[in-house]
Amino acid sequence: MKKAVLLSILVVVVLAVAVTAEAQQPAKVPRIGYLAPTNQATESSRSERFRLALRELGYIEGQNIAIEYRYAEGKADRFPELAAELVRLKVDIIVVGGGTIILRAATNATKTIPIVMTGSGDDPVEAGLVESLARPGGNVTGVTLLNRELGGKRLELLKEAVPKLARVAVLYDPANPGQCTRGEGASPDRGACAGVDYSALGGTGRGRFR
Repeated sequence: MKKAVLLSILVVVVLAVAVTAEAQQPAKVPRIGYLAPTNQATESSRSERFRLALRELGYIEGQNIAIEYRYAEGKADRFPELAAELVRLKVDIIVVGGGTIILRAATNATKTIPIVMTGSGDDPVEAGLVESLARPGGNVTGVTLLNRELGGKRLELLKEAVPKLARVAVLYDPANPGQCTRGEGASPDRGACAGVDYSALGGTGRGRFR
């Protein structure tokens, strides 16, 4: 699943970079802005896979492509500042490694630089970030996990795998909009999951989940 999502993201990024590069002087190296809500250590696994996959497609950081990384260190109030900084750097494309809030900060910062969403957060159509999934419009594209729509389906698949399943609980942080979507929006279809007692339990902090 992660490999498929990463491949989809890379296809979008490479196409956007290729189009941008055609319109630029040959000597200029295209630059990708990488905007993440966490810190470098937390993001290292995903960013490393991103770089390796780009390399497989012939794009090598430091040679024929540059990547500007900006990490919010878990501070949502820094999202607008970091997005604006990438815009000032005149990057050719912005990859947003997070959910709806940080994606909105990027869209508020620019209406012209292509922005690639990476699957996290709420339904981008419902959030007003794109016009539709088939034709996003504007400058936002990418992939989405459709957490609300797929939540019930995941439970249906779990029921198929474990026929005697009788009780399911989902833990989520109510302070995180994306987790609210996965928790509260994952209620199963009663017909497909009849007899399953489903509960969504919200809590903040480690102590709350013990």
